[in-house]
Amino acid sequence: MINEFITIRKAVLTDAEGIAKVHVDSWKTTYANIVSDEYLDNLSYESREQMWTDAIPYGGVFVAENNEGKIVGFSKGGKERSGKYKGYEGELYAIYILKEYQGQGIGTALIKPVIDEIKGMGLNTMLVLVLKDNTSRHFYEALGGQNIDRVEVEIGGKILSELVYGWKDIRTIF
Repeated sequence: MINEFITIRKAVLTDAEGIAKVHVDSWKTTYANIVSDEYLDNLSYESREQMWTDAIPYGGVFVAENNEGKIVGFSKGGKERSGKYKGYEGELYAIYILKEYQGQGIGTALIKPVIDEIKGMGLNTMLVLVLKDNTSRHFYEALGGQNIDRVEVEIGGKILSELVYGWKDIRTIF
């Protein structure tokens, strides 16, 4: 059940700083003991803020905001980027929620506008890539995502496995 004090909305440019904070802080809690400490220690709010300042104007970015106006999570999605997965045209690029807000339904609430965005492009399929060692991958399985591939990715000098989850019809997710 989503916390009644959480608002989900389309991101605006002034959200870049809050999104960057969630992005960096979430990486540090989610990927501790998966990604090297050195890599995590070198993540900066400033570089992520610039990344989000550049990304927000293109759309597909949504935020979860608490009743104090603090961003506690975000999602981003759009067209599938790699072109490797025939039959999968949409992609959930990112979804991050501060650790203390996880398990409250915010992830589900943040994925809905991404799905609507993808459907608005006339697409009905979607995929997401998630590190195999990230326990949040069970969230995608609970939403009916099927593991369609496994790829290797290098993060901070370490080779990690990513699982690719796909949905053949996103209209059936909710």
